[in-house]
Amino acid sequence: MKIDIRERFLRAPEVVQRTGMSRATIYNKIYAGTFPKQIPIGANMVVWLESDVQKWMQEQVDKSRG
Repeated sequence: MKIDIRERFLRAPEVVQRTGMSRATIYNKIYAGTFPKQIPIGANMVVWLESDVQKWMQEQVDKSRG
């Protein structure tokens, strides 16, 4: 998968802030297959693609509005 050069990586605190969900809820949703998987970029560091988080958020809005 090739990403757009303007794409941003988001760390967990920013994903928590943007979604309004707790870190535990985010990881529970990842394990349930209902939230984008994190991307490991270092020994102890994971990130999410900003576009994946935005797409998930839009899907939630679309589902709620039918």
